[in-house]
Amino acid sequence: MFENGSALETLSLVASAAAAGLINAVAGGGTLLTFPSLLLCGTPPLVANATSTLALFLGTGGGVLGYRRQFAPIKPWLWRFIPVSILGGYAGSWLLTHTSDRTFSRLVPFLILFATVLFLSQGLIRRIAGVHESGSAEPSTAMIRGAIVFQLFVSVYGGYFGAGIGILMLASLGLIGLSDIHEMNALKTVLAALINLVASAQFVFAGLIDWPKTGLMTAGALVGYFVGSYFSQRIPQSRMRQLISAIGVAIASWTFYKEFLR
Repeated sequence: MFENGSALETLSLVASAAAAGLINAVAGGGTLLTFPSLLLCGTPPLVANATSTLALFLGTGGGVLGYRRQFAPIKPWLWRFIPVSILGGYAGSWLLTHTSDRTFSRLVPFLILFATVLFLSQGLIRRIAGVHESGSAEPSTAMIRGAIVFQLFVSVYGGYFGAGIGILMLASLGLIGLSDIHEMNALKTVLAALINLVASAQFVFAGLIDWPKTGLMTAGALVGYFVGSYFSQRIPQSRMRQLISAIGVAIASWTFYKEFLR
């Protein structure tokens, strides 16, 4: 573990948050970096999850700024998905605040593994969802309702842990006919911000936030979100996903060993 307050701890927190913001702006899964980084700095699991959520929410402002030109086309979809995103985010964060630190510690390996599998399966999910197809037909009412229900479950998971919700939302948006990846990323960024906003409010009132670490990570996340959203067309996404998948597998293996085998 890094020594509390050391230069190495500061660097690791800022760098992991910047990388997470960049990754979240492009696809999703940045929690796979911020959460383990906080654990390595000696932060208890529940506090680490809450602190990561708040820092990434505050950093979302950089992503919103980078995607500002995409907001006009997605306004009709925002009004469909905002209510369930807020409701689900509240439900998930409420569940976390009523989970013991020990119980959450034992759930962490499975949550990280689930998020990593989402990352490894991202290409397949996007092909199934038809993200790169153009000229998609107008979605049926049943498809839209199904997507709204799916968003509710994604939001509950997002309020509880959150890693991989961007990938899930992109898949869902592709299924209802959205094809412009930049508009989809803009919509995903706003919805993820709302989920994290509601969850962060719960965590603040529950006293689960490590404020000094939040400040460091917010600074990194702001830069990462802006760079990721603004330069998303130039980022080699496949390489980034391979790296995050490898990190996720390593962290999942370590946490499984720590919780169940040691």
